Amino acid sequence: MKINGNNPVEGKDLYNKVRETNTYSEAERSDSARNSDADKDRISLSGNARKIHELKGLIEQLPDIRTDRVEELRKALDAGQYNVDPLKIAEKVLEEI
Repeated sequence: MKINGNNPVEGKDLYNKVRETNTYSEAERSDSARNSDADKDRISLSGNARKIHELKGLIEQLPDIRTDRVEELRKALDAGQYNVDPLKIAEKVLEEI
């Protein structure tokens, strides 16, 4: 980093820079206002936005309950083959705290 002197910014220079910036911003706003009048009621989605929208639709079509997994667990319970490890349950509970 290079420092050119120890001169403070003069108020007049700072005022002129701010004024230039504001003038430029006002010109941009008026141009965009003119352009926005021609483009009213128009929506344009990017490719990523379209993909996200499509994926959300597919996710909404998925069932809330995985019936295949429920049936598998139900059969294991009925057959007496479903064993719960209390230590694993305690570990998971403690992780959530």
